[in-house]
Amino acid sequence: MFRIGVACGALLWMIQGASAQSQAERGSYLVNTIMACGNCHTPRDADGKPVAERALSGGGLSFKTPAFTATAPNITPDVETGIGSWSDAEIRRALTRGTRPDHGQLAGVPLAAIMPANFYKALLPTDLDAIVAYLHTVKPVRNALPDPSYNVPVQRIPYPDAEAGFDKSMFGDPVKRGAYLVTIGHCMECHSAWSRGVSDFGDGLGRGGRAFPAEGAPSGTPPAIAANITADRTAGIGAWTDREIGGAITRGIARDGHKLGGPMAFGYYAGLKEADLADIIAYLRTVPARR
Repeated sequence: MFRIGVACGALLWMIQGASAQSQAERGSYLVNTIMACGNCHTPRDADGKPVAERALSGGGLSFKTPAFTATAPNITPDVETGIGSWSDAEIRRALTRGTRPDHGQLAGVPLAAIMPANFYKALLPTDLDAIVAYLHTVKPVRNALPDPSYNVPVQRIPYPDAEAGFDKSMFGDPVKRGAYLVTIGHCMECHSAWSRGVSDFGDGLGRGGRAFPAEGAPSGTPPAIAANITADRTAGIGAWTDREIGGAITRGIARDGHKLGGPMAFGYYAGLKEADLADIIAYLRTVPARR
């Protein structure tokens, strides 16, 4: 039922959508839905809700691990505390390689490993340009934040689908298009097996189990555990309907009706186009069952 009218229209949307959207509009859609950049980069109020007037100005999440301590930086066009002095090429390199420009604050220092450049490497050139175009339109917000500190060199584990790359010619296949969206959405960054600071994108792909301490929660609050999103019918989502999977992604509601917790960006995924959500689900159906 979920995919009625979607599969047939997906290719047509791809052909017509590009002409219907401006470059910045396409970038806004990617940044504010599947990539969910604001989930880390937009500060939150006392109730944990994103502060819209300070969108992408940094400080939404902080991370303290044995390898590094970092706060999501300001990515608005503010010249002094954001990326306003960065060239388009420098923004592209930051997104896809995780490197800062060789000028300004923290010149040449890599971005923390939590920045999923190993996934963003998969971005099609047109989508990468669209994201850059959109970031130029964001309201500049001055917001100075703590510098990151690293205890070991920054390491990013190559993600196989990003390394292989994508081409629009593949996107007549909903599974391939879904794989692209899942990759740039860096879903498997959280949902793959994790041990000693290293993700297992082979045997652990989609198996879940990674723990995320509750940001700002009282001491003793148990961490959130990334779910198994493989096709396993017991441990994973293999027995779920398309509608149930869609509800978990976009509304944070599990199959049994209980509310799912963060840091998953349900509020951003709620804006996904129906065709995109359907293709994501089509791809997830193909992730080998693992426990």
